[in-house]
Amino acid sequence: MINMARIKPIEKEEANEEVRGIYRDIEAAFGMVPNLFKTYAHFPALLRVNWEKTKALMMRGELPRELKESIAVVVSAANTCNYCVAAHSMALMMMGFPKEKIDTLTKNIEKSELSRRDQKILQYVRKATLTPLKITDSETRELKSFGITDGQMVEILGVMELFTGYNKFLDALAVEIDFPAV
Repeated sequence: MINMARIKPIEKEEANEEVRGIYRDIEAAFGMVPNLFKTYAHFPALLRVNWEKTKALMMRGELPRELKESIAVVVSAANTCNYCVAAHSMALMMMGFPKEKIDTLTKNIEKSELSRRDQKILQYVRKATLTPLKITDSETRELKSFGITDGQMVEILGVMELFTGYNKFLDALAVEIDFPAV
């Protein structure tokens, strides 16, 4: 059964000037405007704040982009969001991650070639995604023992929160994947 998008994405030609301005910024960053943002365009204020939040979390901050893309993949896999798994797996591949390394992020983080610190971060965000009330003080202290600051903790969980929201939005509206499968 093929899912059809429940809301038609707004293409550039159909967009008002405010939305076209945001699209130009998105296109400058990604080389395209993903269907995620074309769907948010039905509510331009939400499109704008979500794009600004994406830039703040994914393109700025203290943590490396590769780690943030890995968080996006782990969170999206935990939420079973095929759109974001495809999009952010592709981003990691463009950064030089082989497909096998990306697969370990979704199947068995402990067997990944990532540092112990990054493995613990990814395990933490997976747990925060699925069972946040079961995170313990000792798990948070363990992350901090790797030198993770309070600001970085907020950044880590901000990326998790961003993608959990995107995952639910995309899946509820059956937004069509516009990235090649990896």
